[in-house]
Parts: sequence; C-alpha cells; structure tokens
Amino acid sequence: GEEHYNCISALHKSMRGSDENASLYWLARMLEGGEDPLYVARRLVRFASEDIGLADPLALTQAVAAYQGCHFIGMPECEVILAQCVVYFARAPKSVEVYRAYGNVKECLRMHTGPLPPVPLHLRNAPTRLMKNLGYGKGYKYNPMYKEPVEQDYLPEELKGIDFFKERET
Repeated sequence: GEEHYNCISALHKSMRGSDENASLYWLARMLEGGEDPLYVARRLVRFASEDIGLADPLALTQAVAAYQGCHFIGMPECEVILAQCVVYFARAPKSVEVYRAYGNVKECLRMHTGPLPPVPLHLRNAPTRLMKNLGYGKGYKYNPMYKEPVEQDYLPEELKGIDFFKERET
C-alpha cells in the first residue's frame, strides 16, 4: 500500500541528506518487509544520476552493479550489495546539475512554437553524393584532428547563446 511509497521516499531522502544510518534503516525496513530487491535497485539507478550525478560519476556504475548483483543472486544474499550501495550514495557528494539542465532542454522543446530548428548542415552526415552536393557536413571540424579545441557551433542558429546549465541565455 501507501507504506511502500513512504519507505522508498524516506530512503531516497535519507540518502539525499547524507544520513547513512537512516538510509540503512529504510533499506532494511523495505527488504525485511518483503520488498522486491530489484525495485530498490532500480530506484538506486535513478538516484545515482538524479541526485549524485556528475559530483561522483561512478555512482551510476555502482548502482548498475548493485542491480546486476541482486539479479544474479537474489535475496537474502543481495541485501549486503544494496546496503553497500545505499551507504555509498549517502556518503557521496550530490549534484543535480545534469538533472536540471536536461529539464531545461525539455522545457525549451515544449515551449517552442512551430517546427523545430533544423540540424545545422555542417553537423549532418553526408553518406551520398547528393547530400555532399547539398552541403551536408561541409565545414565540419573533426575535433580529434586538432591539438586545441575547435570553434564550432553545435546548436541550431535559433538557440545560439543558450546555456541549459545556467537556465538563461548567455
């Protein structure tokens, strides 16, 4: 019932708040109450990107490994795998930078009126002679061929100057 959602919320918020003791409590309460460990593991995968994100990019690897470990061995053996992951997440630095930036991109797409801007010609692949003749790929700078970063626009002209990480145009 509702307690299922209350407990996962408490676990999520305890990890977000860096409280490893409370995180372990809510995890154990769920698992000892019969919760599917794969459900918890799926929520940890989401948490890794939503709440930890780029502050610790290895968090996602930890979460996926925990999910796979739980899938391979099941309960009760996988409880320690989940416990390790939960404590790791509670102790990890947190960042919602990517989560917010992606939300800003979605909002930009939702608010756009009319057809979406076309992909700039220089970013398009040109697998045929016709496409090459139409200018597909013309002027594209293949970054690995340069020692220094190259100046090149990657967004459509209509979005030039927008910074989804800062929630405002630059």
